[in-house]
Amino acid sequence: MTDLAAARRNMVDCQVRPADVTDLRIITGMLEVPRERFVPAATAALAYLDLDVPVGEGVPQRKMMKPMVLAKLIQALDLKSSDRVLDVGCGTGYAAALLARIAGETIAIEQDVALAESARAALSSHANVHVVTGPLTEGWAQGAPYDAILVQGATEMPPQALFGQLKDGGTLVCVLGAGAGAKAMVYRRSGDDTGGRPIFDAAAAVLPGFVKPPVFAF
Repeated sequence: MTDLAAARRNMVDCQVRPADVTDLRIITGMLEVPRERFVPAATAALAYLDLDVPVGEGVPQRKMMKPMVLAKLIQALDLKSSDRVLDVGCGTGYAAALLARIAGETIAIEQDVALAESARAALSSHANVHVVTGPLTEGWAQGAPYDAILVQGATEMPPQALFGQLKDGGTLVCVLGAGAGAKAMVYRRSGDDTGGRPIFDAAAAVLPGFVKPPVFAF
């Protein structure tokens, strides 16, 4: 039987810390939040491996981001305890459980009804996390503007609709692109403009609705 507590420590010591994740709030959260509770019981042994763990059905199949990629994205948000965060594509709620320990309030949006129900159940003890259901590409305008937005997956084009839900000075992180050439990006809004820069090489499953439309050549 897998020693999940030991696996959790190994995840942090071998995957997260060596990737220059120095925010002790993230490290402590990853040491204390049982990641195995957010994956299907049959794949609990995979929860702490350096891979994207499947958590749902559909095309594309929904996956929980690699621990290192998620930790570095959250660190790039540079959150304050008073911040309001939008967690796009929250899946079963693991990242929202981490954000609950760092930020003031998190709105976790999921369009897959079964995943959203799983997230609500897993996050029921977190009073500062609210799970909502809707199209991921549209974000959650009812709660905007946000200090920070975490896109939990890859997008093949900059998420323009989500930029509009940032506060002036707010930050959005995501993985831009598909496959080996994808990059983790950090975007910051300044007035009506939002600029971004790559921060590290990363790969993640493309979220539903974030696939680039095909271009037809004549």
